[in-house]
Amino acid sequence: MPDFKDRLQRPGVLIADGATGTMLQNAGLPNGAAPERWNLENPAAVCALYRAYVEAGSDIILTNTFGGSRLRLERDGLGEKTTEINRAAARLAREAGGENVIVFGDIGPTGKLLKPLGPLVPAEAVDAFAEQAAALAEGDADAILIETMSDLTEAKLAIEGVRKVVGLPIIVTFSFDTRGHTMMGVKPALAAREIWSMGVTAVGANCGRTLSETLTAIQAMRQAVPEAVLMAKPNAGLPHTDGGDLVYDVTPEIMAEYARKFAAEGVKIFGGCCGSTPEHIRAVAKALKERIP
Repeated sequence: MPDFKDRLQRPGVLIADGATGTMLQNAGLPNGAAPERWNLENPAAVCALYRAYVEAGSDIILTNTFGGSRLRLERDGLGEKTTEINRAAARLAREAGGENVIVFGDIGPTGKLLKPLGPLVPAEAVDAFAEQAAALAEGDADAILIETMSDLTEAKLAIEGVRKVVGLPIIVTFSFDTRGHTMMGVKPALAAREIWSMGVTAVGANCGRTLSETLTAIQAMRQAVPEAVLMAKPNAGLPHTDGGDLVYDVTPEIMAEYARKFAAEGVKIFGGCCGSTPEHIRAVAKALKERIP
């Protein structure tokens, strides 16, 4: 297994993968179906997606488990398969990536608001995050990525849950998609200070509205915590419909151009989120690996 922390010390930017859900939909996943279902029901398609990103130049691939907490899977009647689904996703990623590719066990938000704004009790959230992290570790994930967070408290509960069960490196990224804030009003500088102070391996921004807005968030994080290790995984722009299909306007060339801008801000891990494809990652890898001395 690769040593993630050792790889962070080497020159250059580590290339993460691109979108998962939209790519699996392109491969035939029915609209509205949980992508995580395919870890058990169509592992060949999940493995093929992982391999496509590896072949495109990804140093890091994310497990197909963004909605893999018991709280999310229960919506699709899959709650009792939480451990099996997450373990399988990580094992498929390890199989596809081989010995040199880093596997991030992917954990997304619970999809529920915490009390007093919603029904979710903090201890329940911690337990859900812990259960998912334990299964991802059993599947040989190298690190845990807590991503697309909007609530600072939920992000902290996720860190707590992960640390209850595993000692893997933790990366936390937020989605700043509401006028420079997260949906819950968190500013990039605050997120960086609060999360970095908890001893995580990296912090950053993913998803969001536009490449430029995500870059602005990363710049604010860098200014707030100059010593932080930063990760960015922006969307390929905002989607629009064309003949019933969702279309993202950011081309691989534009993504590669922005990847250089993110690298100039000291971003150590860069990939794509919604709408990004292996072609986007191939262009990014070519652009960023040309920068290595």
